[in-house]
Amino acid sequence: MAEKIKQIGRPHLKSGKRNRKISVRFSEEEFSSIVSLEKLLGLKRTDIIRKRVLEVNVQLIFDGRSVLGSIDQIGLELSRTGNNINQLARYANILNKQRVLSPVIFTRYSKELDKHSILLKNLNMEIRRMLRLMGS
Repeated sequence: MAEKIKQIGRPHLKSGKRNRKISVRFSEEEFSSIVSLEKLLGLKRTDIIRKRVLEVNVQLIFDGRSVLGSIDQIGLELSRTGNNINQLARYANILNKQRVLSPVIFTRYSKELDKHSILLKNLNMEIRRMLRLMGS
């Protein structure tokens, strides 16, 4: 019987062998950015740099957790302001029926509507950013 030869180490590449090396120096900030990307994406440094340099129009950095967290936070704030707007509108209607409606109610209502519109704008911006990062 023929004995199997036990292979040790990495198998040899038949084609596409990487035998060229480029040496690059980074500043401390650039290097820490690459290290944080390495931890965030779960890729090796060489893979991150190779993908970023060689693959055209590829968005490598997409931290879905932070984008979704931002959207979730904005949605929560939208819910709160919507609830405040509804309570103020109800209170204003009750006071209007009693003919004792105060200008303070209009001021608070206006502030809540402004806050609500800003949050909607932020939500739209986050969704657009997420779509851009996804390549859509």
